[in-house]
Amino acid sequence: MVGGRQEIKKLRKFTISSTKIVEKKNIVSLLEEAIRPKSRVCIEGCNQKQADFLARALCDVSPSRVRDIHIVQSAIVLPEHLDIFEKGIASKLDFAFSGPHAKRLYKLVSERKVKIGSIHTYIELYARYFSDLTPDVALIAADFADKDGNLYTGYNTEDTPVITEATAFGGGIVIAQVKEILDKLPRVDIPGDWVDFVVPTGEDYYIKPLFTRDPAKITNLQIFLAMLLIKGVYEKYKVKSVNHGIGYNASATELLLPTFGKNLKGKICQFWDLNPHPTLIPAIEEGFVKKVYSFGGEPGMEDYVNARPWIFPIGADGTMRSNRLFAQLFGLYGIDCFVGSTLQIDRFGNSSTAIKNMISGFGGAPNLGSTPPGRRHSTVAWNKALKENKKSRKETGFRRGRKLVVQMTPTRSEKKDIPVFVEELDAFSMYKSGYFQQPPVMIYSDEITHIITEKGIANFLLCSNVKERLLAVAAVAGETQVGKKISPEEVEKLRKKKIFTPPEALGMKMEDATRDLLSAQNFEELIRWSKGLYKVPKEFL
Repeated sequence: MVGGRQEIKKLRKFTISSTKIVEKKNIVSLLEEAIRPKSRVCIEGCNQKQADFLARALCDVSPSRVRDIHIVQSAIVLPEHLDIFEKGIASKLDFAFSGPHAKRLYKLVSERKVKIGSIHTYIELYARYFSDLTPDVALIAADFADKDGNLYTGYNTEDTPVITEATAFGGGIVIAQVKEILDKLPRVDIPGDWVDFVVPTGEDYYIKPLFTRDPAKITNLQIFLAMLLIKGVYEKYKVKSVNHGIGYNASATELLLPTFGKNLKGKICQFWDLNPHPTLIPAIEEGFVKKVYSFGGEPGMEDYVNARPWIFPIGADGTMRSNRLFAQLFGLYGIDCFVGSTLQIDRFGNSSTAIKNMISGFGGAPNLGSTPPGRRHSTVAWNKALKENKKSRKETGFRRGRKLVVQMTPTRSEKKDIPVFVEELDAFSMYKSGYFQQPPVMIYSDEITHIITEKGIANFLLCSNVKERLLAVAAVAGETQVGKKISPEEVEKLRKKKIFTPPEALGMKMEDATRDLLSAQNFEELIRWSKGLYKVPKEFL
């Protein structure tokens, strides 16, 4: 057909509204007109910002009119994201992250109510929006719109541009929820030509303070792991640019920089690919941080961020603009080191967050935690990894540098005392059960350069073969099935080769890790560091 999807879009007739502005009460009827059976639908929902009003409205459509749709979206965060599967409105899912509903998703998959296409990385899913997973309908969220449909997404731009562009230029329909219609926007983030309908709701969209951690809850073990990271990786490799994930390990690392890492200022951790973590405030104030580029916003950090345009990307309107796609690209190509956590590591060093009774997804970890073959620029960390890397490049005559990819975890989970190190990932049993077309491994072992546990640091770069890699994993696996497979003599051989570095070799012991090392002990101290600009989200009060 000449014109393809774009021509079909032009032929669609909508009776609900003759303009772009749709009344709130008419949204269900609009969705029933816009979405056909088996359509691909993207509900904007990264791991923070949510098109929550539109998600609730989709749950209210009639399954006789809207059914068997294919959901293609970054994250499963709201209950409504899975309610539509239980109601028969949706049947297939392609996504990247599902942390808050990992257990419920596992249950629905096991009951065959959800068919998973793939667990993607963010970049991978965005790429498919422009090919075989182009949304037929995108339900997005913005702060404000004008009468022409121009959108202001402000501090929490996040996924909106990539979703909107893929849909609008792929012949799909874009429907945006906004708080209200303004005569003039602070700035235009999404052109009105890309937007078909706007629904003013009179309410803010939901955003989760995903990266906020209470310093008062950081444990001594988390402090110890952070000390090992700073001393054994950041200092050793002179890591200048970094991304690390969600959690208390990351918060502990940030809060240790002005204290435990104070002599390293100007030498490490200057460029960050990171949301505006509250626990990064002391390091910013102490001059460790030169620049932060953000995947998204973080509730409570708005005033602090906007007051520091030399650190964060601030627009002419005085507000930060985030962009999840660009931040993922920065993390893929522009950082020296990625530090992540996981739920399981097998004896080879493969890791996954898809475990029995939970399918959490991967988010950006497989991209951030990989060395892109297209990278050509060098850094001190990159070149040091090159020199340590025992793997030769006989087929080309060259050896490449490496991004440092670190998995940092206790050998057993602190809360439930569940072993992190296992003989075989649960991902393989899920694959054998037919839940996935391939085992959902988050980061493959050949991408990982280091594993840090309370037992020490395993350096895979120095491993000459698979046998040494297996032993390196076992050396840091502690009291687990994997950890019991190595003898003291084998541990000592690894230590002499520097494949395994115990804490004492770095001049550290567990008793050194105390909370008085943290540059902020609680939220109140973070507020003081921020000079009163940080506002603690109500969820933490």
